[in-house]
Amino acid sequence: MLFSLFSKAVDRKRAKHYHKIIYYVLVHIKIVSGFGAIMATIKQISELSGVSRGTVDRVLNGRGHVSPEKERLVRSIAEQVGYTPNRAGKALAARKKSYIIGVLLASEGNPFFGEVIRGVHEAERELHDYGVKVVLRTQKGYDVAAQLAAMDEMGEDTNALILNPINDPAVAEKINALSDRGVQMYTLNTDIEDCRRLCYIGSDYFEGGRIACGMLGLLTGGVANVGILTGSVHILGHKQRINGFLDVMYKKYPKFRFLSIMETEDDDMIGFESTRRMLTEYPEIDTIFLAAAGVYGVCRAVQSFLPERRLHIVSFDHIPQTEELMRAGLIQATICQQPFAQGYEAVKLAFNSLMNGMPPAEQQFIVKNDIRILENL
Repeated sequence: MLFSLFSKAVDRKRAKHYHKIIYYVLVHIKIVSGFGAIMATIKQISELSGVSRGTVDRVLNGRGHVSPEKERLVRSIAEQVGYTPNRAGKALAARKKSYIIGVLLASEGNPFFGEVIRGVHEAERELHDYGVKVVLRTQKGYDVAAQLAAMDEMGEDTNALILNPINDPAVAEKINALSDRGVQMYTLNTDIEDCRRLCYIGSDYFEGGRIACGMLGLLTGGVANVGILTGSVHILGHKQRINGFLDVMYKKYPKFRFLSIMETEDDDMIGFESTRRMLTEYPEIDTIFLAAAGVYGVCRAVQSFLPERRLHIVSFDHIPQTEELMRAGLIQATICQQPFAQGYEAVKLAFNSLMNGMPPAEQQFIVKNDIRILENL
């Protein structure tokens, strides 16, 4: 395979000459990494392939701008000679640049973000040898002015900024302004419309809403009086979940009656009060789609105001409060969105982009929606 790839890249005369070199190196010398052996280098791969060092470097570091034929040739030779990246060299280059990655989360009071933050810290720990510093800042609630002020402040000292944005035009404009100043911008856990962020890292919220409706359809036999508790209408992901839920409901469950929607602001106290109002205004509600946080407050309100009735409730995320409520029989299913992976991958993507000088290959990094019931908690 290696020889055939090579033959397509150069003329027959040169191919014949280099075939001898490749055969000699691979069979008689066999460049491998290990104690007492020779470590394959970019220079050696360049010499073996007849491709410039710059091209080899772009292929091995994923920087693009290389023809598919040359990329296949370089990767085949690199595999044959056992090439491994020079981690120490990359670490030295990174230290000279001192990358600072900012993470801004509206996470205070929302236990879901504990795992997101753990993922952020794990990525930072793994990138320690590269001289990466992660600056984490948290806020409570969805105050546009507070988020804009924090973005301004963090944008002064960071090479990349990762945030879970409020879906507001002013926030989108700020993302664009920071991007214009050279700060790489990423959205985490929820996205935002009409901006130039490089990549969104999180779940498919529309799909999550569809899954939730399907679960409630199974639990109720397709007949239900539905109330929806969402976090905030200013969070794009929460809106997408509701749209996904309604999409399935209107197509598949004609006997679902959608009666009310209220916000929890991802807060248990507000969730309790919103649920109390909803159940007072619509006492016939027997099914609740809990599209965001505030789960404990919502379920406490159900217990307090409808103690004799058993409602069908589907929520999101596997946090200690949700598990407790599932074991108590208040929640029948919850949909998880891999919070650790979200935090971890966001920092890794930002670092790789800074190192390579190229934006991520994809504009979205979607984590899997995972259904949990009592039996697989």
